Amino acid sequence: MKSLSFLFFFLAFVSVSFANDPSQLVVYPAPQGALLNDDFVVKVKNPGKDWQVVPNHLVKVDEVRDAKHHVEDASMAFFDFSGNVEVSVTYKKGDISKARVRPLSYGIEPQIKGNTLTFVLDEPRNLSVEVNDDIFHNLHLFANPMVEEIPDKNRADVVYFGPGIHEFKDAEFHVPSNTTVYVDGGAILRGQLLIHDAENVNVIGRGMVEHTVKMGIHIANAKNIYVEGLFTTQCAVGGSDGVTVRNVKSISYYGWGDGMNVFASNNVYHDGVFCRNSDDCTTVYATRKGFEGGCKNIRMENSTLWADVAHPIFIGIHGNADNPDTIEDVVYRNIDILDHKEVQLDYQGCLAINAGDNNTIRNVLFEDIRIEDFRQGQLVNLRVFFNEKYCPAPGKLIENITFKDISYEGDGGEISIIAGYNEERKVKNITFQNLRINGKLITDNMPDKPKWYKTGDMARIFIGEHVENVQFIP
Repeated sequence: MKSLSFLFFFLAFVSVSFANDPSQLVVYPAPQGALLNDDFVVKVKNPGKDWQVVPNHLVKVDEVRDAKHHVEDASMAFFDFSGNVEVSVTYKKGDISKARVRPLSYGIEPQIKGNTLTFVLDEPRNLSVEVNDDIFHNLHLFANPMVEEIPDKNRADVVYFGPGIHEFKDAEFHVPSNTTVYVDGGAILRGQLLIHDAENVNVIGRGMVEHTVKMGIHIANAKNIYVEGLFTTQCAVGGSDGVTVRNVKSISYYGWGDGMNVFASNNVYHDGVFCRNSDDCTTVYATRKGFEGGCKNIRMENSTLWADVAHPIFIGIHGNADNPDTIEDVVYRNIDILDHKEVQLDYQGCLAINAGDNNTIRNVLFEDIRIEDFRQGQLVNLRVFFNEKYCPAPGKLIENITFKDISYEGDGGEISIIAGYNEERKVKNITFQNLRINGKLITDNMPDKPKWYKTGDMARIFIGEHVENVQFIP
């Protein structure tokens, strides 16, 4: 799948390479009329070079307070670099008493002086810079790799959006087959990019679909699609095969503002994405929204997830109750989860598989996932269940689920749940390998576990009825 996308990518157009110099930096000016935020002044430079000011774009995020949604103004800035880059962030609302740069697993310790913090990057990162514990008016800082290939805008098979604001008729742009769309880092699209009933499409660049556009990128009934580098609100894939989404950043603030949806599709790969969303960050569903069938070979790797509402990762609730679907061979690997906030118990779970609509869900791997101290929710939620609000029938089966090298640091977790529905609708063959909670390794033979305890008690995981073969191993 990935090789097909790259083959088309390289053959589709004449390119210009910028990758030879090991130390480079590109900052994109904001076009006139762009929505900006003045909470921060962001500057970057290669060592020994002059500082360059990076535009600070306005983005909106969702804070739930007292069971109500409150839209808050946050910031987003981006640049491209290779080699090393020095970053300076000045907070214009006052002095900085404390600051952190997340994901914490990157180990970035900013230096603070007055109202300015500085740090150095030696590789591309998608970051959240947070001052004085404020996570709702933070700076989302996307330090991209250099754009290696820029298509020739004069080619007939290239659609080129240069610097500036681009308005679409009917707020939509339909991408035809066998086309490369390039969105310059200084370009803002005020309308959806729709890749419908198309094949052999590349959408690349560093530009943005403006955050006011709901479902900014939508891929439907398509084949051999590659999307890389853009900023958007949502990026959904339905009824498609052979889709790669790489280094796409998704921030949403409105109701049901999921990040990266997959509906009834096969061979979908997300790599290096950043999702901060007002609903589930990433989902894998079967039959849903007019797309029919199950899902197979779905992967997300090297990514960062932040759920202001609902789940960071959610698999399985939707399907075809009359003609049951299967979701299988799903992998989430090398993921940082920055937050999870959900009051409703039915929709909690950082790592959640809920089988509804007679779905079978099997062969799922969660590997090398680092979960930071989230505000409210559950670490794990595995249920074959009947959610009458969304499902005409309960799910059928969850089996062969592996949690490998999962770590959680924090105290915001409520009791996790593993539960089947009845004797015919079970959860089976669940393995936790090297699960660590606040540094403690959770295993069936851990030395401080009383013999009469379930291992789940030590991890605060309720293992309920109609569950078979749950093991915790080193």
